[in-house]
Formats: sequence, structure tokens, C-alpha cells
Amino acid sequence: MMRKPTILVTRRMPPAVEARLKRDYDARLNPDDRIYSSEELIAKAAGADGMLICSSDKITPEVVAHLPESVKIIATFSVGYEHIDVMACEARGVIATNTPGVLTDATADIAFLLILAAARRAYEAQTMLRQGQWTGWHTTMLLGIDLAGKRLGIFGMGRIGQAVARRALGFGMEIHYHNRSRLPQELEAGATYHPTLESLLQVSDVLSINAPSTPETRNILNAERIALLPDGAIVVNTARGDMVDDAALIGALRSGKLRAAGLDVFAGEPNLNKEYLSLPNAYLLPHIGSATIETRDRMGFTALDNLDAVLLHGRPAPNRLW
Repeated sequence: MMRKPTILVTRRMPPAVEARLKRDYDARLNPDDRIYSSEELIAKAAGADGMLICSSDKITPEVVAHLPESVKIIATFSVGYEHIDVMACEARGVIATNTPGVLTDATADIAFLLILAAARRAYEAQTMLRQGQWTGWHTTMLLGIDLAGKRLGIFGMGRIGQAVARRALGFGMEIHYHNRSRLPQELEAGATYHPTLESLLQVSDVLSINAPSTPETRNILNAERIALLPDGAIVVNTARGDMVDDAALIGALRSGKLRAAGLDVFAGEPNLNKEYLSLPNAYLLPHIGSATIETRDRMGFTALDNLDAVLLHGRPAPNRLW
């Protein structure tokens, strides 16, 4: 009987994903879901043919250099791959893969949840009700803003940005976007293209950040760029927390320059800047953009498709990063 390939699985996986792992592989699971240190990753990979990792695992050049020779592929359970040094993997000959296209709708739904919650003061309303402070209806209680007719600026018009735009059209919003390149007219669907982020910011009553995190985009929403937004704008981020200068955003929320923010991602998460927690005009979620049963299963199955191609079928991985 042919030996099953050995896979180091660094985090607990959804039940359907673990079932497929157990069926097809000698899977070294992590039932306690403990985040491994770099030293543990290297040690636990001994004799493994592949690794199924998550964004919490930092695959640095040092980790790649010390991985056992047996490791042929690292498949990440994520679309983003800034936690993997792809160049180091390429130099070592270790295949790296991700899971593109599987979380578009789930993340766009969360982006729109944040937009609605920020516009209609949902955190303040929940707090009032749960703390017994609601004394009855009156005409100026918790006044938010309409979305119809407002300008939605989308920074990053890839799959998720386009899905956010489709949802916004249903709410009567006017769509503007900035992307590295302009979309074909059929994908723009009437949206207005801005060649610079600065141009986009000036017309964004609501700004949705949907671009990837890169060295060029880190802290890109800083104090100078926030100042370009219309007074009373809303900022929503479902991309990566390190794209926002926390001090600048917090200052703008406190001063009233910004009406509100809706955030699902944070720099250094889960150790977010604690000053956000005291802001009534910040609607905060714990990075649940892809947190649906269907989406997390798709993420796992796509990662397994990459592993299967290389380790079971001797074919190129469909979502290879180099």
C-alpha cells in the first residue's frame, strides 16, 4: 500500500476540511489550536511532505532556510500571503500557494455590515439598549445618515471591491474607485475611476479599503490623507489593519473630522490599539470577514486542492505564488 503523504497542519481546521485531510493524508493536526513558534514549526515539520498553514504562521526566510528537505509545498489557508516570504520559498524550491477567489462574497457582506453599522450608529444603539439607558423614542435620538446618494470610494477594485460596489448600488450609492489600473468598462459598471488615491479620497463620503497589504500600502491612510476626506466621512476597513495609521484614524474620530469607522482588521491583531475600544463612533469586529461555514470550507478545500495537485497527482499547484 502506498504511503500517504504527511502534512503538518498548524491550526485547527473546520470539520469538513479535517475529514478530507485524514482521508487522504497522514495529517499532523493541532486540536488545541495553539500558535506554534518558529522553532516549533521547523521541528514539527520533520519528515513532512507539506504544510497547511494560516496567516498566524510567519514563514520568514529563517524558517524557510531551516525547514526539512522533505517539505515540498506550503499551502496557506488564506488569500493574503504577506506572512510568507515567497522569494525565500522560491530560492529554496518550496512551492507556496494561497486560496484566491473563495471569500469574496463573505468579506463584501462584512464590509457592508460595517458601512451600515457606522452610518446608523449601531454600536451606540446596542450599548444604549443593553445597558438599560433607553428611556423611549424621541425625534433626535441616535441620528445617523442615509446611504442613498452618498459617494462610496473603494480603494482596491479587485474581486472584493467589485462585490462591495454591487451591494452599494442596491443602496443607491454613487461608486468611485482607485486601483493600480483602470478596469474594463464592463467591470466598472458605471463607477468613476480615479488615477490617484488622493483624488478618490476627496469625493469619498464613505471609504472602503479593499486593497492588498504591501510595503507600499502600509500606513497609507495617514493623517495627511485623512485630511483629504470630506468632513464627516466614514472609513471602513476589511483588508489589512496595517494599511491604517491608528493614531491618525483615532484622532480623526475623536475630533469629529470623521463621523465613524467600521473595522474588521487591526495592526498587530489580536493586540489592537486599545484606544479604539473607548470610541462610541467605532464599530469593531474581530476579523470575521471570511467567517462563514461555506467560505471557511472553500478556503480549506482550495488549500487542499493545491496540496493534492503536488503531493497526490504530481501536477502544478493551481494557486502557486511563484
